[in-house]
Amino acid sequence: MIFSKNPRPESLKALADASPNPFWLEHSSKPQAAPALEKSIDTELLVVGGGYTGLWTALLAAEQNPGRDVVLIEGGESASGASGRNGGFVASSLTHGFHNGLQRWPGELNQLIALGHKNLEGIEDTIRRYEIDCDYIRSGEMTVAVEPYQVEEMRGVVDEARAHGEMTEFWDKERVQADVHSPAYLGALFDPNVGMVDPARLAWGLRRACLQRGIRIFEMTKATGLEESRAGITVSTEKGQIRAQKVALATNAFPPLLKRLSYYIVPVYDYALMTEPVTPAQRESIGWQARQGIGDAANQFHYYHMSADGRILWGGYDAIYHWNNGFGPQFETDEGAFGRLAEHFFQVFPQLDGLRFTHAWGGAIDTCSRFSAFWGSLHGGRTAYSVGFTGLGVGASRFGALVMLDLLDGKSTERTALEMVRTKPTPFPPEPLRSIGINLSRWSLDQADQNQGRRNLWLKVMDALGLGFDS
Repeated sequence: MIFSKNPRPESLKALADASPNPFWLEHSSKPQAAPALEKSIDTELLVVGGGYTGLWTALLAAEQNPGRDVVLIEGGESASGASGRNGGFVASSLTHGFHNGLQRWPGELNQLIALGHKNLEGIEDTIRRYEIDCDYIRSGEMTVAVEPYQVEEMRGVVDEARAHGEMTEFWDKERVQADVHSPAYLGALFDPNVGMVDPARLAWGLRRACLQRGIRIFEMTKATGLEESRAGITVSTEKGQIRAQKVALATNAFPPLLKRLSYYIVPVYDYALMTEPVTPAQRESIGWQARQGIGDAANQFHYYHMSADGRILWGGYDAIYHWNNGFGPQFETDEGAFGRLAEHFFQVFPQLDGLRFTHAWGGAIDTCSRFSAFWGSLHGGRTAYSVGFTGLGVGASRFGALVMLDLLDGKSTERTALEMVRTKPTPFPPEPLRSIGINLSRWSLDQADQNQGRRNLWLKVMDALGLGFDS
């Protein structure tokens, strides 16, 4: 299926009343914001960032050492960034999928897959122990083929993935259509080690667990500077300083406190829609009773999620970079991207014609050239960071937090011994080469999707260099 770039009037009409606010962040269980920091304080561990990575870091630090004094600061409200705007896919993969891991770390892929499965179990255990009400379901994920060449590629994946410990299944057209009814589907790969979640409520549940553990949280408290001193690390905010023995930076796609990180990550804007609840008749027309996560196998792919109340989240396809790492709320709406998404939705589910979208929003992804998280430390090991999740951080952020704590505590562990942890992605070039390269890659990926997956010379060179760009 070639997805249209020109939405029909009917598709645009379905967007007419859509709110620009992220659907997940409007839930009635949203907590009242914590007070902002009003004075200078001291702490043993300071966590900068109130998204998944920061919340996991603070919570795991307190669990590992109940006597540790931990402070978390967040420039807005917890989950207001990527953690409250994503598709709700909790993947076990730490490497942004099997093929990316196989390409980059073939010698330790079995270990990375096993650690990813263990990490997903750790997330599920935390949800149970803290009784986090977040609509979590281990439903698995279908990667659907919408072109014949994708079916043939999928058939060769299963044995290879199973040899490395992934219990991937190939589903033919009949099997796929038995679960989810779309004329676009020709086959699928099914990964059972993926859960679906209400992402904001998961983050708020982690926040509540942090407070229960005695962690001090200050929201509406933007970090404005970071300096090393003889006594430790000082992080400045608008109304006070925080003097910490150790600092964990979990700022995702936000402009980093460490300038060096701006060479390795670019904020790429992704967009999503949420429908009104489907009627019983509409639900019967599409099936989807198991509520699996779904994504298509194109380079510019879509991802979608059925909520407990029968709404469909539909996102992806466009991944838009703005000049010189452009970042801010002005990029969170894009009428062109919303229109394309709406048109594609009805191409996949024509039987839902007339369904309306209640929300349309965007958010930034912390993209790096290897598509998966990377780590580092400085200031004699007193500051550490974990960034670069490239859209698959809902699950991998917990693992990222564990690695950061290992680094800050000076521990030699199975995690810190990984080549994946010890190495960094290739940095992006400065402007204008950065914009030229990213936009040429996006154009080339679109051309590949329209030409049976055939990659042009630019993409082949990027592949050979271990670089690339993926929506």
